[in-house]
Amino acid sequence: MNKRTEIGTLGEFGLIRHLTEKIELKNSSTVKGVGDDAAVLDYQNKEILVTTDLLLEGIHFDFTYVPLKHLGYKSAVVNFSDVYAMNGRPKQITVSLGISKRFSVEDLEEFYSGLTLACEVYGVDLVGGDTSASLTGLTISTTCLGEAEKDQVVYRSGAKETDLICVSGDLGAAYMGLQLLEREKQIFKGEKDFTPDFSGKEYLLERQLKPEARKDIVELLAKNDVKPTSMIDVSDGLSSELLHIARESNVGCQIYEERIPIDFQTASMAEQFNMNLITAAMNGGEDYELLFTVPLTDHDKVAAIKGVRIIGHITKPEFGTLLVGRDGGEVELKAQGWNSLAQE
Repeated sequence: MNKRTEIGTLGEFGLIRHLTEKIELKNSSTVKGVGDDAAVLDYQNKEILVTTDLLLEGIHFDFTYVPLKHLGYKSAVVNFSDVYAMNGRPKQITVSLGISKRFSVEDLEEFYSGLTLACEVYGVDLVGGDTSASLTGLTISTTCLGEAEKDQVVYRSGAKETDLICVSGDLGAAYMGLQLLEREKQIFKGEKDFTPDFSGKEYLLERQLKPEARKDIVELLAKNDVKPTSMIDVSDGLSSELLHIARESNVGCQIYEERIPIDFQTASMAEQFNMNLITAAMNGGEDYELLFTVPLTDHDKVAAIKGVRIIGHITKPEFGTLLVGRDGGEVELKAQGWNSLAQE
């Protein structure tokens, strides 16, 4: 039988000490981490980037199929992704938890093992947070601080007419992974001896349960002397993110269906579910890829970067935001990505 230690036996401060006492600081900008009334950071002449994410049990994750270690990893990575989307580098993170009584100390150790693994992989210091009792399951709030040189920060508002539109990786896999998990969950409800069928679909599960922030793309852009004119991470779906850039930059855009990168497992799963593949890729969300624009003069540079695809170009605002189909037909983009505040 697995050991179970009630959280109350440690108390709030004992729990924090237990979960964080082995953390080693990596960044010179971290003067003081966990253990005082506030962390102390020294950034000198850098621009400071701050982003916060809130994840709620039953809204953003389901423990039927989400392991606590994966949840800890994902909670950190989605926060890091926002900093990379500003062309910055994440350096510190704080994590606050609302915890119900059904969680044990060992459960939180699992969560923190994923969280600290993400910090190790991306070179980020966990420097603080808070814990509280919760009546509604698990609540996770993460805040990440990052840095960038003053002239290197990239906003959503810098896209210009004739700029190329680029995206990293592939799209739709995380959404199809979620559909797969939800399907198996429904089958599981009706069977006692149930083994989910995930063979040949491992990539989809990884994209949903253990996403990665595109640190590598930001580093490759810098290495190739490419500074995007605008950038955003694909958390709510490609359509929504393109519309954010178009609105903030006061431009239009034209992207091409045939150029949207889609993995084979994503296409196969969409066919099984009888779903429109391009809809899944455009609106699924949680891909955490980077969508960015670059000047036309940088075409050869970005075309040579592995893992980056040119999918369209920026136009005048009066031309609208369009998806050009394989048949040449044009469809106006709509923000149909996931919205946690939408009414059921």
